[in-house]
Amino acid sequence: METTKITLFKGKKIRKTLFQNEWWFSVTDVILALTDSLDARDYWYRMKIRVKNEDGFQLSTICRQLKLESLDGKKYETDCADTEGVFRIIQSIPSPRAEPFKRWLAKVGYERVQEIENPELATKRTRMLYKLKGYSEDWIEKRIRGIAIREELTDEWQKRGAKEQKDYEILTAEISKATFGITPNEYKKVKGLKRENLRDHMDDFELIFTMLGERSTTEIHKIENSNGIPKLAKDAKRGGGIAGIAKKQLEKEIGRPVVSKNNFLPKKISPKKLRK
Repeated sequence: METTKITLFKGKKIRKTLFQNEWWFSVTDVILALTDSLDARDYWYRMKIRVKNEDGFQLSTICRQLKLESLDGKKYETDCADTEGVFRIIQSIPSPRAEPFKRWLAKVGYERVQEIENPELATKRTRMLYKLKGYSEDWIEKRIRGIAIREELTDEWQKRGAKEQKDYEILTAEISKATFGITPNEYKKVKGLKRENLRDHMDDFELIFTMLGERSTTEIHKIENSNGIPKLAKDAKRGGGIAGIAKKQLEKEIGRPVVSKNNFLPKKISPKKLRK
């Protein structure tokens, strides 16, 4: 499953996604970061024509269309290039930022190579980012564990027939409905979220029941050797139901609902501290 990440170059957002264990970057985002163009798509279109006319090389051959999240929260097929491809593209962009961007790109690519060789580094970076945002150590531990459980589940889905983004969304919604009684999109509305990551705004109980529903679903898949979206969806409903029963029991004991409009909002951190 393709997951859109955001990285920054001198304050400019560059969307990236992992594909075949490599970072692939949005070409139009790179163009915006280097040119300040008002229409990056048109710039990219004209640049492809210019490069082809000048040296006969088709820049589109080093790109691949991958789904990246847009401003409206939906994912669209987007021209992307890996580290080597972006190096080739920026050779054709006259910009004083080209050299700093090359150094930045090399660093991002090198970090990914390190993470492939030593996955623990990726976890350490994630911990550091959450800590800088003001999250507590206890919350971070749960969030990191939740990420691992989620990755194990999506790996199972991929092996057992989930291919499209909508497949993952359907299965995730089944778990959420059975656990919390609402879909992730409805959950975000309860908390007043738009593009923010829902799980980054969950409290301890919300994270725990999310993990229980997803881990239970993974185990059911393995025990029954499930395949195909219809069967995976049934498993997801059962796995989420296990967490849902536990949630209802807890709610009786504590006298309040687990799902609330409260957000686990971190304290504000100054830009200077984040740059250190």
